[in-house]
Amino acid sequence: MSASPISKEIALRIGLAARELPDTDPGRLLRVLNDAIGLPPTVKRLEKLTVEVLKSAGDGEFADMDKAAVKSALACLKGENEISAEPLPESEAYAEGEMPNSIRVAFASNKGEMLDGHFGSCRRFLIYQVSSDSSRLIDIRAVEQRAEVEDKNAYRASLISDCQLLFAGSIGGPAAAKVVRAGVHPIKKPQAVAAREEVASLQRVIGRDASPWLAKVMGQDPEARIRFEQEADV
Repeated sequence: MSASPISKEIALRIGLAARELPDTDPGRLLRVLNDAIGLPPTVKRLEKLTVEVLKSAGDGEFADMDKAAVKSALACLKGENEISAEPLPESEAYAEGEMPNSIRVAFASNKGEMLDGHFGSCRRFLIYQVSSDSSRLIDIRAVEQRAEVEDKNAYRASLISDCQLLFAGSIGGPAAAKVVRAGVHPIKKPQAVAAREEVASLQRVIGRDASPWLAKVMGQDPEARIRFEQEADV
């Protein structure tokens, strides 16, 4: 006897949840759910699901995944953070050289103008040009879910290779290595915040009093070779 079909609502939840988990497609998530709660997944069954169960199901398929990513996926499965019609911000025109002493910064994002994404699963990167007294959102780069991409971390790093900094909710060691190899300095910010708030914080430390790692990023001190500080530990 064949299993009952999955409702459109549950299928949407599974699709959204899979995007919160690095290197996970709906099929992989469905296999884990089969072990955790059985098929078909229903609203009632999903309500009983916990982070611990999701991480241990499927012989620990998601055991090593970032807990925040699993928690976010679980919220999608339970319908607690459905994607709203929140519009994306509009980017502003920018020509190279218009903002002297500025840097280019990427923010991993899922909703609106938020820094709320994990490097390996975010939907897009918001790209800002930032100086001590000015900032512009110059581009929004969508992450395509392309099955033929062999190295997803390298693909994502290539999307932001013209940036000097990356802010992300989480990033693993191998992914961070690919980002650094692309010439980008990754910084983890686990708590979701408005990207503009982080831009404002960055502006306050740009300038003569910039810390050595930031001065290096801005090209102010070619001799400095400090890759990470404690706050940017990945």
